[in-house]
Formats: sequence, C-alpha cells, structure tokens
Amino acid sequence: MKYTCVVISVSDINIARQFYENLFGLEVYQNYGRNIAFTCGLALQQDFDWLVNLPKEKVMKRANNAEIVFEERDFDGFLKKLTEYPGIDYLGEPIEHSWGQRVIRFYDPDGHIIEVGEDMKMVIQRFLNAGMTMEEVSVKMDASVEDLEKLLYA
Repeated sequence: MKYTCVVISVSDINIARQFYENLFGLEVYQNYGRNIAFTCGLALQQDFDWLVNLPKEKVMKRANNAEIVFEERDFDGFLKKLTEYPGIDYLGEPIEHSWGQRVIRFYDPDGHIIEVGEDMKMVIQRFLNAGMTMEEVSVKMDASVEDLEKLLYA
C-alpha cells in the first residue's frame, strides 16, 4: 500500500491553482485539466461531485473539519506576504500555541482551512538559543527529546 495524495474540491481549477502556486510556491506534478496534482501530495479537483459520484449539493463548502497544514521557516515574512495577497479570509490573528509554535489560519478560495505555522525546527532552535536545555524544551513542547532531535537533525 502506498499513500498518494489528498484531493480537495475546488470550484475553479485555475483560481485554486494560482492561489496555491503564488502563495505557497507549490509546483504542479500532473495537470489533467480539471485535476491538478502538486509535487507535495496535494491535488485539486474541479467537479468533485462527478469524481466521487455524489450529488453536487452533498459537496460541502467550509465544512471546518480538516485543515491543510504548511510550515514556514520565515513565518514573519510569510505573514507580510499574506497581507499583500488579495481577499484572504482569516480565521483570526496569528497565535502562539502552548508548545511555542506560532500559526495563522485562513480559508483558501474554496473554504478549506489553511494553517501556516513556524517550522518546528525553528521553534526548537529558538528555545535552545534562549538558553533552554533540550530536556526543558521537551517539557515545554510536550514531546520526547528523541522526537525533538529527529525534527532538529532531519
């Protein structure tokens, strides 16, 4: 068994493609017209109802039950880029989770929740640079030292 990708429903394949290419720098791997797959494992599908054989009204917009997650090394730079992108519908302001990662959430043009968070390596490094030991970082982030080291040295 091999995991392939996640396919999300989009109303206009060209608008969705432009959004993901321009804002996130995703690269198209395959383009079948009304289906586009990016190299990262995300695919866009126009006419999703046709693909999965459901009535059009069963394909929900803004179901708010999943999110597409990205990590960014230059989180502050991304926030600036995001403010310059037209029509972004935010779920709120950037927040910092209890484990120290800063994130922002917003909707894509088709109502899918997008989360962009700081790269976890950067979060760990920030704590270490502030003088915390790896054990203290482990407690703060509620993760084992082993798992943090996997992230840090991967």
